[in-house]
Amino acid sequence: MTQEEIKRHRVESVLKEIIPEALATLDDERINALLVTDVVCSKGRSDAKVYLDKSFLSPKEQSEALRQLRIVAGYIQNHCKQSEGWFKAPRFTFEFDEQLEKVSRMEELFKQISRTKENTEEDGSDES
Repeated sequence: MTQEEIKRHRVESVLKEIIPEALATLDDERINALLVTDVVCSKGRSDAKVYLDKSFLSPKEQSEALRQLRIVAGYIQNHCKQSEGWFKAPRFTFEFDEQLEKVSRMEELFKQISRTKENTEEDGSDES
């Protein structure tokens, strides 16, 4: 891992902690309780994608939350600069994390495969 990658991972880690703090200071219930699942910075650390958990939101609430987050992105950026004493903070783009949904779907498929395999083995052992 290069020095630049280490710096980027450190910034991502710090942002994962600071962004929820910044969101919690807002008066908007739609966004102040959102969970940050991951932050991925660009190579030069000038941009960062913030991934959020969408488990408890309907599609309409998701689009509304993203719209509101675009409005307060500058505030969150300033909060991060001030709390860490940085000269500049990355520009944020917010997205809902699709990985959690994919992982849970894969886990469900593995359970189905396991059940099917158990049922097949039980049927095979009865015939012997």
